[in-house]
Order: sequence, then C-alpha cells, then structure tokens
Amino acid sequence: MANTQGPQGTNDPAGSTQMFRAFVDDAPQSRQAAALASSSGPRVGLIVGILAAVVVVAAVAWLALG
Repeated sequence: MANTQGPQGTNDPAGSTQMFRAFVDDAPQSRQAAALASSSGPRVGLIVGILAAVVVVAAVAWLALG
C-alpha cells in the first residue's frame, strides 16, 4: 500500500490553495480602486490640455482678425 500522506512536516497543499484563492479574490478589488484613482489624473490633464489649446487657438484667431 502506498503512503499517500507524504513526508511529515510538509505544508498542507489545500491550505495553500485556499490562501491563494483568497488572495486572488481580494486582488481585483484593490487593483480596480488603484486604477480608478490613477485614471482620473490623466483625464483631468487631458481636459485641461484641450481647453488650453482651444483658448490659444481662439486668442490667435482674435488677434489675426482683430
């Protein structure tokens, strides 16, 4: 009969799997929060850049036509 328990003193693979699954289940929530917080920064910069470009084009047009 084969020894299916393995050597004594080894970690329980089922326990490691459960801890890994808990880690994987928690990770997407923290990534989404981090992605949401960091994605608002570039959007604000993009909006400010577009507004600044519109103001510069309007000023140049006003000076050219005025």
